[in-house]
Amino acid sequence: MKLLTEEIRKLLPPLYSQESKGSKAIVLVKFFTPDSSWTWWATEFDGEDTFFGLVEGHCKELGYFSLSELESVRGPYGLHIERDLHWKPKMLEEIAPELF
Repeated sequence: MKLLTEEIRKLLPPLYSQESKGSKAIVLVKFFTPDSSWTWWATEFDGEDTFFGLVEGHCKELGYFSLSELESVRGPYGLHIERDLHWKPKMLEEIAPELF
């Protein structure tokens, strides 16, 4: 599965463009490991490799993550990270109200 299609690249706003929205920033794409509990929600993209968004692993936190890292990481059973094909855009506060 291609993690980032050209269509999604065009939809993702540039880094820092949703910064002033805070909890109202829109999450446009969700990535996950099918064989563990890690999830990445992207709100912004630099157009090349770096996303900003919400990461849930051992805890939930806002931060940067890279496309190249997502493409190279494997879960505990060797499965690739996938993009949620059924994801509908939501505000950050809908996903992690406890952070805001």
